[in-house]
Amino acid sequence: MSRSGYTDDCDDNWDMIRWRGAVTSAIRGKRGQEFLREMLAALDAMPEKRLIIEELVGPEGCCALGSVAMQRGLDVSRLDPENSREVAAAFGIPRALASEVAYLNDEECHYSTDEERWRQMRAWVQEQIR
Repeated sequence: MSRSGYTDDCDDNWDMIRWRGAVTSAIRGKRGQEFLREMLAALDAMPEKRLIIEELVGPEGCCALGSVAMQRGLDVSRLDPENSREVAAAFGIPRALASEVAYLNDEECHYSTDEERWRQMRAWVQEQIR
């Protein structure tokens, strides 16, 4: 289990299909699109174009979600970054979107440098905006 809430337990194919549908719906929805535009602006506004993994905001920087927190001036120090429901509520976005962004930031880009992770996440966000 990671802070995205995703697991390797894919025994029920219908659960995975429903989850992917929830992610797609969250990305395409009004709140999701507004959040992605906000995230793109937050990523572009970062003085150092680099993203960390496993925490929202830390001494070394922030993750993609953390960039929005920093842009908003949102204190996320008391949030458990592994609690996707709590994180989603703090940002006002669907849990599926919070989990997807955390997964992409931490798992898909795990072996990337912090700078490569920033470029990959920015490209993904840009691709999702309609």
